[in-house]
Amino acid sequence: MEVTGQLKVKFDTQKVSEKFQKRDFVLATDLSTPYPQYVSFQITQDKCSLLDQFNEGEEIKVQFNLRGREWNGPQGIRYFNTLEAWRLERVGGGQSSPAQNSNAGMNESTKAPVFNSSISDNDDLPF
Repeated sequence: MEVTGQLKVKFDTQKVSEKFQKRDFVLATDLSTPYPQYVSFQITQDKCSLLDQFNEGEEIKVQFNLRGREWNGPQGIRYFNTLEAWRLERVGGGQSSPAQNSNAGMNESTKAPVFNSSISDNDDLPF
């Protein structure tokens, strides 16, 4: 999936364990509407440093995977979602991230779907 917005906040890298690190950031979308959306993303492992080349307030395109998991805790089963970013790209003809070439050689049918949200969207899905 893919979304474009303004980099609102980028947080420091957190070392969760000896083998795992993550970094969170927030992307502001729908800024031209009365109800902007602030979407939290996570980037992991060696890709954490990709955020260093972007400044808060800059417009970027984020490609990500939607991840979900179930957790059975003392209060019962709970569900969690994560938007896991895997590619960041500067919008407006600027330089893109080094991870951009991770999809080199893929044809159009195998690329990630594009996520475009708008209040005026009326899809009339069949389900």
